[in-house]
This record gives sequence, C-alpha cells and structure tokens, in this order.
Amino acid sequence: MGAITTYLVVLVLLLAAELFYFRIADRFNIIDKPNERSSHNYITIRGGGIIWWVAALLFLMFHFSSSSLWFFAGITLIAGVSFMDDVRGLGQKVRLLFHLLAMSCAFYLAGVFGSYPWWAIVMGYIVFIGIVNAYNFMDGINGITELYSIAVLASLQYVNLSYCNFVHPDLIWYPMIASVVFLFFNFRKRARCFAGDVGSVAIAFWIVTLLLLLILKTENLIWLGFLMVYGVDAVMTILHRIWLKQNIMEAHRLHFYQILANEKRMPHRLVSLIYFTMQLLCSALIILLYPVMGWWIFVILLLVLMGLYMIKFPMMNAKKSVTYAD
Repeated sequence: MGAITTYLVVLVLLLAAELFYFRIADRFNIIDKPNERSSHNYITIRGGGIIWWVAALLFLMFHFSSSSLWFFAGITLIAGVSFMDDVRGLGQKVRLLFHLLAMSCAFYLAGVFGSYPWWAIVMGYIVFIGIVNAYNFMDGINGITELYSIAVLASLQYVNLSYCNFVHPDLIWYPMIASVVFLFFNFRKRARCFAGDVGSVAIAFWIVTLLLLLILKTENLIWLGFLMVYGVDAVMTILHRIWLKQNIMEAHRLHFYQILANEKRMPHRLVSLIYFTMQLLCSALIILLYPVMGWWIFVILLLVLMGLYMIKFPMMNAKKSVTYAD
C-alpha cells in the first residue's frame, strides 16, 4: 500500500470514527453546555476531539513497536481521564495523577529515566504537564485547537523532514489528518462538536511528546518557540488573574482570544486563523533565523507577542466604558 493510499485510508477511518462517536454522544447525552468560561451560547456535542486518540490507535496498528505502544499507553491514560472528566467531572488530584502517569510513559519512550538527573526530570514533569494544561485552557472557540495544532505539527514535520529526523513522519502526519477531520466539524459558525478536554489534552500530549523527542535529539530548547503564541497568552493571562487576585483554577474569559471573540465580537474562525497565522510565522522565523541570530530571535518574538497582548487591556476598558454609558 502506497503512502498516499495509506493516508486516505486513515482519513476515511477517522471520519467514520468521528461520525460513529456522534451517535454515541447523542445516545448518552454527552453535550457541552455554555458556562461562564464559554464563548458560545448553544448546546453541542462534547468530546469530538477523541479523534486524536483514534489517530494514535491507528498509528499503533500501522506502526507497531515498543515506542508506539508506550506512546499509545500515555495518550490513552491522559485521554481516558479527560473523557471521564468531560462526562461526569473528576477531581484535580485524579487528573494530575493520570497526567503524571501519561508523562512518565512519554519520558520512558524518550529514554529520559537514567539519562538525566532527578531535578531535571522533575522540571520536565512541571514544564510539560504545564504545557498540556495550558493547551487545554486555550481551547474555547471554534477552530482554534485544530488550526493551532496544524501550525505546530507542520513546523515539527518541516524540521523532521528537512533538518533533523527525530520521529517516523507518520507520528506527525496522523495527528495532522485527525486535525483536518475535526476541522471539518468544528470550523463552522455553529460547530457540530467541540473537542472537550479529551481532545485538547490528547493533542497537547501528542505535541509535547514530539517536542520532548526533538529537544532531546537536538539538545536544544529553542523548539519550545513552536508554542510561543499559546504560551504568551496563557502565562500573561495567569499573571493578569493573579494581579486581580482571582483563583487561577476557576473558569474565566480573560484570555486574549476570549476578549477578541467576546468583547470585540470578532468571528471565532477569524480569531482562530489569526492565532494559526501568528504561530506559523513565529515558527518559520525561528527555523530560518535561529542559525543566524541564536536565542535573540526567540527573545524578539517573545517581546513582540507580549506587546501585542497588552492591546487586550484597552479593549477591556473600552467595553467597560460602553457598559457604563448604557
């Protein structure tokens, strides 16, 4: 079977799996109701992002090995607990335990244990589990998770094929195909389904595993810049909420993308495309200019994105002024 034929088969299987999940979700009433964090005002199917777990299952079937088995074990643990959280809600301690177990699977397949000091491994747990949760928090408007994931995965694939082969290309192609399938159902004015925690956490785990493998292969942290747009929004929003003396674990609508979609009434799909384009541009500049500028390109992009984030505050003040005037 040729590569193109295989990818078409994967595409059809993922599409069929998504449609089958819709029937299950309808049967068991797995729905997403708007809350104080939501940027939508209608009920729809939750958990459509399970498609990324199905993609991992297909990768295991087509490329069975001990490494793919460990990867599948990790994504099953983290997606499984997230799906249960979508359906009935779970405590933070339970979710954290499964996140630790899943990340341990990723660390094992990457050969981390026994190769690095304990403090570096602890820092790895903190950083990568933090990235997974930040990725989950950034899932809130139509199209943003799958488009942003495509931007990150495309950047990783370019590096994988042109600069440093660190994984089998299909370990990147499969989640990209799954993202396209989910895009078909979610990138609409009225989405057919939402990713749910199972989706955003599963694709986040997939991406951090790829980043971990690339970082260890090249012994370079610069590739974290492939998550720079999300990273700036997530970290700056946490700092903003700490300044407001809010509980950062509670739902909110203070992310920059939420301000654009809610306060500025910008179409969700346009906001998602902006984030997609900005991350793709940042990744391209890192790939092209890091060999010349070193970490200065990372610093410059970071400062530019932080400056752009500050535009959020005049937008919020303008909204307050209109409210008071009314």
